Amino acid sequence: MYPGPTDVIQARDSTFLFGAVRGGVGRESLTVAGTPVPVLANGAWIAWVPLPDDTVAAVRLVVRSGGDSAVQDVMARIAPRYRPPPSRAAWIDTTTFAPSGTLALPLGEGIRLAVRAAAGAVVRLRLPWGATIPFVPDTLPAEPTWGVRAFATTTTAYRLPPAADRYVAWLPAAPLCPDGKSACATLEAVVAGDTATTRWPLTVGLMDMSFPTIVVLNDDTAHTGTTDSLTVGKSVPGGTYNWFFPTGTTAVLSGRWNDQARLQLSKSSVAWVNAADVVPLPAGTPPPGGVVGSVRLRPGPASITLRVPLPEKLPFQVAEQERTLTLRLYGVASDINWMQYGGTDPLVTRMSYAQPAVDEVTITLELARRVWGYRTRFDGRDLLLEIRRPPAIDPDRPLKGRTIVLDPGHPPVGATGPTGLWEPVATLAIALKAKALLEQAGATVLLTRTDSLPVDLYPRTHFAELHDAEVLVSIHANALPDGLNPFVNNGTSVYYFHPRSAPLARALDRALVTELGVRDLGMGRGDYALVRPTWMPAALTEGLFIMLPEQEAMLRSDEGQGRYARGVVRGIEAFLRERAQEP
Repeated sequence: MYPGPTDVIQARDSTFLFGAVRGGVGRESLTVAGTPVPVLANGAWIAWVPLPDDTVAAVRLVVRSGGDSAVQDVMARIAPRYRPPPSRAAWIDTTTFAPSGTLALPLGEGIRLAVRAAAGAVVRLRLPWGATIPFVPDTLPAEPTWGVRAFATTTTAYRLPPAADRYVAWLPAAPLCPDGKSACATLEAVVAGDTATTRWPLTVGLMDMSFPTIVVLNDDTAHTGTTDSLTVGKSVPGGTYNWFFPTGTTAVLSGRWNDQARLQLSKSSVAWVNAADVVPLPAGTPPPGGVVGSVRLRPGPASITLRVPLPEKLPFQVAEQERTLTLRLYGVASDINWMQYGGTDPLVTRMSYAQPAVDEVTITLELARRVWGYRTRFDGRDLLLEIRRPPAIDPDRPLKGRTIVLDPGHPPVGATGPTGLWEPVATLAIALKAKALLEQAGATVLLTRTDSLPVDLYPRTHFAELHDAEVLVSIHANALPDGLNPFVNNGTSVYYFHPRSAPLARALDRALVTELGVRDLGMGRGDYALVRPTWMPAALTEGLFIMLPEQEAMLRSDEGQGRYARGVVRGIEAFLRERAQEP
């Protein structure tokens, strides 16, 4: 049953409970917190219940079958929230300090501060050298939880009222609270003669950018040999992935925030990475940069490769459009006199370069056909961008001769349904059925796992690339975070990451909705590891919600697994047929 004894509900107003009635004969009735709840023949049920303003919710379950009945009291734990002291007019919610921890920034930058405190208070930050920083009310509507933004299907969930107890301020970067105990900042809130004070848990250090620290990136500093040799870059600390820096990339360190490090890619571009991936180079190492020289294409039977000479292993980013790839190089100026095509290969119709900023260079490849895949690697100082040729697809039999990798989602982890069906069990059964159907249509099909042993994420994507998969589909069953109503927010969804995979996601979504007959939540761009590979189109399917009794029953049944598998096969087939018809 969910929630279990160790689960802590993160919702505030309402949440779901689900489980199964055991030992019945299929004619049971159930009430949860006094409300009747339908029970499937297999005993599965799910309920949506209000939560008290407390840290524990006592929910009574009463099941009746014939003249017999049973009662179970569930004590669900709720994440504690700050409660203003009833005897005080002034208060500060010490759980809402943002940011907190340890920061390091160059002189001249600043920090946006945010906190909850008593409505109508005069709020200010007293600095150890006598200055004060005033706070102003944050008058914008409150921000919904991440789960609402990601999964809620009704716009009313986004419409939260403004809160009069939220305040913001701007703190110029200066040394603050170096040991976490002394010379720290104190927050003060004053209401009607009452004053609340507390230390702001923030240590700030300054970085000397006149003698910057140069770092090299390495995602395997523990020397496990099991990583993908990529450090992901984010626009904000802990944010979504925007850059993928190969091991060996060098950059200037320009900031830190707890376990995140900021790289100064160019004068106007920064990226945040995991601090564990950052290895400082010896003091005196000059900042990376220089000049990009002439570039050359080298055609091959399965791909065409662009060779870019670099002064060193610089940060870069590849941006993909339907028929173009743009390589952005940071920290360099262009001296690209020659752009050699290496023949008249028809895939690349035109190359061009630009200097959009004084220390950024872009090289754009225009393609005769839509992007199928690409990959990058360093070769000495040179950067290689390898562009995959689209396969020759028979429009009448689009699956014939294709190499397809199916990924049965999880383990490790994975969602569990009301009767205990584990997601990895269902996804493997679906993948095996889809494999058989695809092979009947002439495809070569490989699975990233064939049993219930755990397989990490990188070995799955690496497996697909090693076998030159032309399509990768990861099969999953969905579940919701606490606080989202599963009776409203459920259905089929499919996710992609790179633009070339959007048509695959759309085709899979349409086929799955047709086969499964549930609500269409639509396709979406999602930052999932299994859809981030660049070498082939990839999509992740969330065909059914395993937490809903009826949909869990479909995932458990041979017939339901077959319908899910047919949806996957027909979606892949529709995508390939559409690509076969492009000029």
